[in-house]
Amino acid sequence: MRVATFNLHAGVDGWGRPTRVLEVIKELDADVLILPELWRADEGPDFYEDLKTSLHLEGAFAPLAHGERVTSGVGGPTWQPRLGHFLGERGLFFSGHRSLTKVQLASRAQLQHIEPGTWGLGFLTRLAIEDVRVVSLGRLPRERVQRALVVARLRENERSFYVLAIHGAHLSHGSHRQYQRVSQFVKTLDPALPVLIGGDFNSWRPLLRLLLPGWHTLATGRTWPAPRPHSQIDHILGRGPWKSTQSFTRDGGSDHLALVADLELR
Repeated sequence: MRVATFNLHAGVDGWGRPTRVLEVIKELDADVLILPELWRADEGPDFYEDLKTSLHLEGAFAPLAHGERVTSGVGGPTWQPRLGHFLGERGLFFSGHRSLTKVQLASRAQLQHIEPGTWGLGFLTRLAIEDVRVVSLGRLPRERVQRALVVARLRENERSFYVLAIHGAHLSHGSHRQYQRVSQFVKTLDPALPVLIGGDFNSWRPLLRLLLPGWHTLATGRTWPAPRPHSQIDHILGRGPWKSTQSFTRDGGSDHLALVADLELR
């Protein structure tokens, strides 16, 4: 089976310019898709329904924040404004838990095409779904958004296994507390069944070995930042008799590269 995780950044760059993320997802032809930062407009594009319908998939969506997406931004040659990580980008705005920065407020006041909608974590698959649910991980004090796990029990060739989809908080915001909750939750799953967990962890693998012990790596590749990736912070990890036959990355215009693994359940 092919498993892919791709942080979509709502289909725009840090200036609010549209990207090719949906086209690239369709080209990947994955059996399991884990999609952090998937966008569902209040009135307009719905990435979840688009992919579900066009690729004939089923799954679940975890809404994590209501926000605003810029769809006609202009900017320089970089993916986002300089110091965007510190002063705030201009492609997505979240003000539900924390106020926008002065730079973001000034930018927003000049924009005409702003689209309200829901930002969240998507999970889609063409495999048989025995069960799927969303498990809340809460919100850390410094975060603008909620966090959650999408937990699915799937079946392929008469074998059942779990897939957990995640978009972890940043380390600077205290993500170790969320990963403690993940470890506690995994203990409640049927121990006889294999498990996959994938998504944007916002963490390097050596540190994850401490935060999430007992998992083995099934895909390798630098995924961030996409224009010149130097780090792997998106991962596909497994417990049980999984074998990875190949893994690779793919660019689609997001700030992350898509991470893809072809897996066998032995």
